[in-house]
Parts: sequence; structure tokens; C-alpha cells
Amino acid sequence: MNFARNLFKSKPKPRIAESPPVNYLDLKTKPFYIVASVEVGNTTTKSILTATDMNTGKTYIVNKTVKMTRDVRAPKEGEEVFARTINGTPLTKESVAELVRDTLIESHERARLDIKTDLHFVVRSTGVVAELDSPDQVGAFIQALAQGCLMAGVPPRLMTPAMSIHNIIDRFKRHTMIEKVVFMGAVASCFPPQGSTGVEVVANEMEGELATAGIKEGSRWTDVDFRNPCLSMDFGTTLDGRVTSDELPYAHTIGNLLGLAGAIPDAVVQGTGLVHRQTGAMLDIFDPKTKPDYGKETQEYARQIDELVVVEKVPASRIKYGLVPVNPRAADMNNVVLIGCDVGVNGSDLCRLSKIGEELYRSKGLKTLYGTLDMVSAHVAQRLVVVGIEEGIVTCKTAIGVTGRAGISGNKPALILEEIAKLGLYDEPEKNVVFVDDGLARGAAVMARCMNSMGTPKNPLGGLRLGRCILQQRMDYETKKGAVPVFQAAKPLQETQAYFKGGHTGRR
Repeated sequence: MNFARNLFKSKPKPRIAESPPVNYLDLKTKPFYIVASVEVGNTTTKSILTATDMNTGKTYIVNKTVKMTRDVRAPKEGEEVFARTINGTPLTKESVAELVRDTLIESHERARLDIKTDLHFVVRSTGVVAELDSPDQVGAFIQALAQGCLMAGVPPRLMTPAMSIHNIIDRFKRHTMIEKVVFMGAVASCFPPQGSTGVEVVANEMEGELATAGIKEGSRWTDVDFRNPCLSMDFGTTLDGRVTSDELPYAHTIGNLLGLAGAIPDAVVQGTGLVHRQTGAMLDIFDPKTKPDYGKETQEYARQIDELVVVEKVPASRIKYGLVPVNPRAADMNNVVLIGCDVGVNGSDLCRLSKIGEELYRSKGLKTLYGTLDMVSAHVAQRLVVVGIEEGIVTCKTAIGVTGRAGISGNKPALILEEIAKLGLYDEPEKNVVFVDDGLARGAAVMARCMNSMGTPKNPLGGLRLGRCILQQRMDYETKKGAVPVFQAAKPLQETQAYFKGGHTGRR
């Protein structure tokens, strides 16, 4: 009888967080905190407007304006190319600023919102780290993003945290706890890792921070409690994410994910002839109506790709891994495990993936191509979790969250959940694994509220899984530490604004 029940038991259904549309009139009349997430990535540049209902803490996507980063204008004479995307698109501070300006303005026009009167905060991030030499150079990129925001008409005050209750907009004063707790650098109750001299351990740590916070917020639309301890995986063109501890009131980052993610399927499709051989992306040919094939031939192609993909603890000798600048020494000093995904050494075997893609598409077509890439993503996700388990930072108490195009598109959530279930970590995998759209944008909404000490105690993001609000514990902790606001009132406002325009987030 038990055998029969197990035989016909349906596969666990993945929990996929997708918020419903928000009413335009509600944005004007109810306490919705509107945040713009400005993201310049290797493949796409986005301005995503979110609105958080401060009564419930749930975040809605108001508008998503997406452009291809490869379409950025070419450098002009006299401009310095300070970064390139993974596929080689050159970027200057001026071209990035103009791209951000145009994308931000367009997103507000589509949403029928005014940048100067309706917007409450802006958070900037970038995944373009392949051509940077060290993690601290990310600050220069953030400066370019800030310049684009200013060119679009964003007031400087919308990029800096409030100094006191008097700087909080009247309609949100009852929702802030700025007079009770201060922002100590922990977004959604987790401290970021920092190198011994303040240099970040990995160049895309801020992306991992935002993705983790965004998955925490997005999980509220499901029955998965994605709070600490947790593992986040953001499968953009590059991989980012983090593993958090189970400490109170603030957890620590005990693991960072980095390397290649969406760049893997991109390299495969670049060999098919369907997209540009250098700058083409899976996004160019993705069709949700095409049903993938998962037969034996698909499994064989997936195996060939798996053999070229390396998933491991990042060796101590590396200064770049999967094209992402990294500092293993600083990670070790801060007890942070670095888990990477690469193809060869810093993408050296991506061309071999293109050859597989050429053969695959020519002989089998799109359905097998789609199925192969779905399976490869699922295998990478499982392998990342396995390394976390082997390193002792992922346990049965750890919630797992996935975001990013190469992790949530098509049938990937079902396959990833199936692969993770095979590990035997959970009795109910579907209650411990969640998939979230627009993790970075949702994380930007969370960061904006954290920086202004805004929260929803009745529906907390901080604390431990199945636990309660940690507001009182935070207050006790800060009293013992003798904590003072990160941005002291004695510091001139102009100096503080300059600090943030320079790319700093106020994290300590």
C-alpha cells in the first residue's frame, strides 16, 4: 500500500513568487514606498520600479524597462573605456550614464510617474565586473550609475538615507523606526563580508546582497519562509549569491557565490547561428511556447556540457574566478567560503560550449537545445548546493532561493527542485526552496527601507526562519554595542551626499 502511494505521488511543485499588478490610484493614495532599481548588467540594463505596501511589507512590480547592454552607444573620442561586458562591449562612464538616464526616464514615463515627486529612493547595482582588476573598482561603476540618475532628474536626497525622522516623508514617518534602531550595514538582518582593509571579498557582493534580500521579500508571496539561515543563487549572466548564518539579531555572510551562470547557455546558443556569435544571448531566442525535450539525447548533450563546467570551492590562488575579481585571502580571514562556477579557467572553454551548441542545434533542433540548457542549469544549481554542504555551511535548516534568468525561466524551477530533492536535505523540498522573479529589484526595495529604518514588524524579513520579529533584540544589541547612526548628524549633508554619489552604500 505504501509502495503504491509513493509510486503515484506527484512530484513536488516549485514555489514561484510572482506579485500581482498594483492599482495606479493606490500608488497615489496609499502608503506605497516607490523605489527604482537601476541595474547595468552584462546582458541587460534595467530600470525596475517597485512599490512596497508599508502596511503589509509586500512589494509589487510597477514597471520593468529592459534594454540590451550591448546596444549602449560607442565610446566617443576622448572618453576612457573603464569596463567591458563579458562579451566585450566597451563602456565609458559617459555612455553608461546616458544609458541609465534614458532607461530611468522611460520606465517612469511608462508607469505614469514623476521622478521628482513620486519616486522615494534609488538603488544602483552592476553585474559588469569581468574586465575589472579588483573588487574595489566597482565603486567607479556605481559613480557612473549615480551620474545617470542625476541626469534623469533624480534629486540627490533620493540616493542618500535619512539623517533623522525629520528627513522622512510625512506619509512614511509612522512606518520608520529610525529613532529606535540605526542602520548598521545589515540588509534584511545580514552583515556583508568585508576584507581586512574594507575591500569587498568579491566584486559582485552587492548583487548577492540585493538578490538575497529580494528573495526574502519575494518569498512572502509563497509559503516558503526564506529567512536566515539561507542560500541565495542569482543566475544572471554572472553568478552571485550568498550563504547566511543563523545568528541573532544579525546573521553573517558565511559563503559567497561567484562566476558564470547565464553566460553558459549564452555561449551554447552563440554556436547555433541563431544569434550574434559574440554578443548573442539566450534571451534572443527564448520562446516560452516551445516545449523542451528531456530525452536520452538531451541528457547526453547536458552531460557533455556538465563536463566543461567547473563548480568548486574557489582555490586560494585565484584573483579572478569565472571572470569575477575575488580576494580569497580576505574571504579566509573573514570565515567566508567562496563557491564558484567556471568554464575552464575564467571562461577559457566557453568556445567549446559554442561548438556543442552548433552540433546540437544542427542535428536536433530547438526543443533539444531548450531541454539541454534547462538540465544544465538544474545540475549547476545542485552542484553549488553540494559544495555548500561539503563545506559545512549548508544544512537541512538552510532555505534555498533562486532568481535570475538562467534559474527561473522555462521549466528550470521544476528541474532544479527535483535535483535538490535528490540530495535528501529536506522532507518537503518544496517548503524549503523558492524561486523569485526580479530578485535584484526586490532587493533594492528592501535595501532602501533598511537604509531608512523602515520595516513591518508584523511580517518581518529579519530574524530566523519560523521566528518572530527581532526589533527588540536589535535595540538591545545596539545598546550593548554603543551603536550610533552610521551617518552622524554632525556630518555636513553635502559631505554625506557626496559619499553616496561616490558609490558607497553606507555598509560597515
